[in-house]
Amino acid sequence: MTRAVCPGSYDPVTVGHVDVFRRGATLFDEVVVAILHNPAKQGTFTVDERVALIEAQVADLDNVRVQAFANRLIVDVCTELEARVLLKGLRGETDFSYEWPMALMNRHLTGVETLFIPGDPRHEHVSSSLVKEVARFGGDVTGLVSDEVRDALVERLPRP
Repeated sequence: MTRAVCPGSYDPVTVGHVDVFRRGATLFDEVVVAILHNPAKQGTFTVDERVALIEAQVADLDNVRVQAFANRLIVDVCTELEARVLLKGLRGETDFSYEWPMALMNRHLTGVETLFIPGDPRHEHVSSSLVKEVARFGGDVTGLVSDEVRDALVERLPRP
């Protein structure tokens, strides 16, 4: 079985993330969406909420599962899951510049390879942090996240 791990904080999950999960599901026998979190940091959504929001987005994909990991190196997660591939979406060269050294370090540490998949150009401008900022100030994030995530953001984020 070929298993890939798709790591991130996913706070919140965006249409770009879901696009990568879905495309990865066509390439691998199983994709594990690994929610990495630091319990000392407060996110917008709890880890359980993030799991539920992502599971709702991939419920139709039998070969995608969502699992949370705290205070762990991603290579240790890959070893535990017997995954030889990290799957990462790239929106552009800034993402590549950020991800490249991590990919090399991960390969150095355990031999795990990183597969970069180009993001859909329609979602190039979408990031979790920008989505939260727009939502916090009353902007419409429809189309950047699912309706369920949009509604959860509106409910959760205090408006100034």
